[in-house]
Amino acid sequence: MRPEYARGVSEHADTGRARFAETAEAVGRRSDERAAEFARRIRRLVSPTGEERALDSGSGTGALAFALAAFVREVVAVEIVPELLAEGRRRAAAYANVTFVDADATRLPFADAEFDVAGTLSVVHHVPRPELLLAELVRVTRPGGTVLVADQVAPADPLAALELNRFERARDPSHTRVLSDADLRGLFDVNGLVLVRAELEEERRELAPYLDCAGCGGEARERTLALAPGAESYVATIGWYVLRRPAPA
Repeated sequence: MRPEYARGVSEHADTGRARFAETAEAVGRRSDERAAEFARRIRRLVSPTGEERALDSGSGTGALAFALAAFVREVVAVEIVPELLAEGRRRAAAYANVTFVDADATRLPFADAEFDVAGTLSVVHHVPRPELLLAELVRVTRPGGTVLVADQVAPADPLAALELNRFERARDPSHTRVLSDADLRGLFDVNGLVLVRAELEEERRELAPYLDCAGCGGEARERTLALAPGAESYVATIGWYVLRRPAPA
C-alpha cells in the first residue's frame, strides 16, 4: 500500500471513530426502532435453517447481528469503533448466541470458509475500499454459503449521485461514497458471487433526526441543509442483495 494512501485510510478511520464515538447511543436507539423490521426481512430473504454460523461485519451496535440471532445458531459481530463495540456488547446481554469481536471489517481475523452466512449492513458507504470489504466477506463464507449486502444505493445519473454524496459527506465526515446498483453488482461479479435476489426500496428520511443521528450540528448542519435533496425530508434508495458463494463443481 502506498504511504500516502495508507495515511488517507488511517485518517478516514480516525474520522469514523470520532463520529461514532459521539453518536453510539443514538445509533443503538435507531437500530432498536427497526429491529422487528430487520428480523422479518432476514427471515424472508435468507431463509435460515437455524444451524448456521453467521457473521455481521461492521456491526455497529448490532442491528444485523440481533436480527440474525433469532434464526441461526451463532452470530459473530465485528466492530472496530470502541464506543459502538461497547454499546453492542451491552445490548448483546439479551442474546446468548451473539458475540462481539474487536476487528476491522476489511481484515477479518477468521479462517477461510468459517461462516455459513456473512452479511454487512450500511457499511459499504463508510469504507474507502469497499472491494476489500466484499473480498473478506467472500473469503470467510463457505462455498455454497450466503453473503448479504445491504446499503444505500446511489442514483444511476452521475450528477445526481455526486450531489447525493456531497450531502452525505457534509452530514457525516466518515461517509466515503454511496455506490450505484451497477457499481455494487460489479463488485459482486469481481468476487465471483451469484446474485440470488435483489430488492430496492424507497425510504423517506426526515432530515432533522437524520442529521441528529450523525451528530451534525452548528455550522456543519447549516451547510448540510443547504445541500439536502429536500427541504424537510428526502427519499433514499436502499438495496438488499442476497448472494451465494458458488461451491466447486
